[in-house]
Amino acid sequence: MATIKDVAAKAGVSVATVSNALTGKKNVSPEVRRRVLAAAKTLGYRPHRAAQAMRTGRTRAIGLVLPDLTNPFFSQLAQAVENQARKSGLLVFLVDSQDRQGEELDGLTRLAQHGVDGVIWCPVGSRVPAPLRTFDRPVVLIDRPRPGFTVVHSNNRMGGQLLAKYALQQGHSRVGLLSGPRNLASAQQRRDGFVAAFPDRMDIAWEVRVGFDGILPREAREALLRRRGATLLVAGNDVIAISAVRFLAEHKVQVPGDVSIVGFDDISWARIVTPRLTTIAQPLVAIGTRAVELLEERMADAAAERRTLELNVSLIERESVKSI
Repeated sequence: MATIKDVAAKAGVSVATVSNALTGKKNVSPEVRRRVLAAAKTLGYRPHRAAQAMRTGRTRAIGLVLPDLTNPFFSQLAQAVENQARKSGLLVFLVDSQDRQGEELDGLTRLAQHGVDGVIWCPVGSRVPAPLRTFDRPVVLIDRPRPGFTVVHSNNRMGGQLLAKYALQQGHSRVGLLSGPRNLASAQQRRDGFVAAFPDRMDIAWEVRVGFDGILPREAREALLRRRGATLLVAGNDVIAISAVRFLAEHKVQVPGDVSIVGFDDISWARIVTPRLTTIAQPLVAIGTRAVELLEERMADAAAERRTLELNVSLIERESVKSI
């Protein structure tokens, strides 16, 4: 079994430098850290985390709290976080809050009890529960911004604007909106970006709010069947869009032959549904990577400035929209 001395010899550094690199100390350059991690991987070296924690007071473990792992968006986001954490020598404890604040609070409490060094968190609701405002671990939010936190998220308003521009280019000026939950800023920004982009050229035939889980309420099902002249349906996320495609197919309504539809997120399902879904792609790898990097900054320096990082999105054109 490889030892820390073996890693030091292969990386051409001291044992102390290997220890500092593996425990995330700031006095190690990125190049040296990469060399040490590469040597440790090649040799199959595994540090004794319990001993590390007793010596440094740090576990090199982080928590990841997500609302709904049945949604491919969050499972893909979890993979992006895990990949970057592994590169940084961090262990990830994953909590699925199941879209319930009680489960979210319980999960964050258990993560603190297990001694994680920090948490990456996508909140369930629009407000942070009072017990979490004084959470005693560094926190980075992803996808859903809240005041007072370091945040990494996509430019949702930009995504709505891109969809509006594309809709007009394809000849669609009367649309139906299957907007996401009103209490989520990301959903509202997508909707507002679309509606405000071309207010004089775009006619909103109807709007229904749908949860990001894609379960279509009766009002949404009725609107999909009536459509009231809407030639394009704009969904708050891909899961909603795919649910709408399936519902319409069950009622012999063809997409895009009878009506076009677009989504948001570019989850893996968007590429395998029939027809393949035109959507807005969020940069999930970049979100996960930057979230881990910013959390490492905060773990190294609790007084580090809180920052908001907004990443651009892009339009992915597939087969669910017909030009008219």
